[in-house]
Amino acid sequence: MMAQWHALREELVSQVRTWGISEVVTGALRAVPRHVFLPDLPAETVYQDDAIVTKRDADGQPISSSSQPAIMALMLDQLGVEPGQRVLEIGTGTGYNAALLAHLVGPEGQVVSVDIDPELVTLAGEHLAVAGHPEVRLVCADGSGGFPPGAPYDRVIATVGVWDLAPAWLEQLGPGGRLVAPLDLRGVQRSVAMERADGHWTSRSVLPCGFMRMRGPFAGPETTLALDRESDLTISLPETSEIGDVLAALDGPVVELSTEISVGLSQLLDGLSLWLAVHEPRWCTMSEARPGWLASPPLDLTGFRMAVGIVERDNLCMLEPSPDGTLIVRGHGPDRLRLAGELVTHVQAWDMADRPMTAGLRIDAYLGDPPHGGLLLRKRHTTLALSWRDS
Repeated sequence: MMAQWHALREELVSQVRTWGISEVVTGALRAVPRHVFLPDLPAETVYQDDAIVTKRDADGQPISSSSQPAIMALMLDQLGVEPGQRVLEIGTGTGYNAALLAHLVGPEGQVVSVDIDPELVTLAGEHLAVAGHPEVRLVCADGSGGFPPGAPYDRVIATVGVWDLAPAWLEQLGPGGRLVAPLDLRGVQRSVAMERADGHWTSRSVLPCGFMRMRGPFAGPETTLALDRESDLTISLPETSEIGDVLAALDGPVVELSTEISVGLSQLLDGLSLWLAVHEPRWCTMSEARPGWLASPPLDLTGFRMAVGIVERDNLCMLEPSPDGTLIVRGHGPDRLRLAGELVTHVQAWDMADRPMTAGLRIDAYLGDPPHGGLLLRKRHTTLALSWRDS
């Protein structure tokens, strides 16, 4: 059995390394056995490069998971942990990432991990003990408050999706500290590594990602609504808003408009989706586990299908690929032609802006008002100023 675990772990590490992961983080993946943190699952499942749901709420919605190893590794490289450092983790989950952090900081360092769920904290403690890292300090609390007794920290990392940067995290970071968090940008997430710069916080790197949202008082306004139980059709909105009878719209007349723009899957997931999210308040995503309502969505992913677009009351329009590879807009509802035309305009504007992607995105976070205008996202505690470096 040990030989099987070892062989599967090496295969996973080989896959993750293709993402350009550093040797230091690669060494941590080799040293920390993931199966210890997912003891009830078969080896073939544990050592796939996939996120694994570990807990659901009363309605069956996922509320905790073991994140995709490649994304975890990329974020650890963003964090840049060094031996002997003090690290605060927000979102303990299974404890696997805390163990990776403990390996990286070494015996002279310290890892504090905070989670709001007492059951998860208890299980994580058991997993960490078996994995040989009982020194990790686990705290059951609302992670938005950090953990003041362990401050100052050299690094802070959130392994849950956050709508805003908690003031406590920024206050508890020492001089030269770095924060990495999956930050919400109007319904899409980007893993952002931030450091202090001239009285505010600025991004050093930005990567696409997707994490369970933070629970508790610091949760954001993102909303997911179940529309059809048979297909598990859901619609996700960046904030709570009134929508009409979307199913009736999908079941009614359709208009199709060509954007005259061809995009690859990575451009759609990375650049165009981000552009729509930060420029269009009516942005939405739809997904279904079983075919039923989405005609031919551009994102046919493992276990579900997804489409992106705009929703406005009883009207909905979604992006879909045409046979020749160009994106078309399918509009539904009584005002479908107007709404579809507006989505076409957004796609063409992204193309005219030279198709900006996440890699060129810069995010500056201010606790007060930014010194300039531009593309601003106002949160509870911070205002984010977004720009693209090549624009």
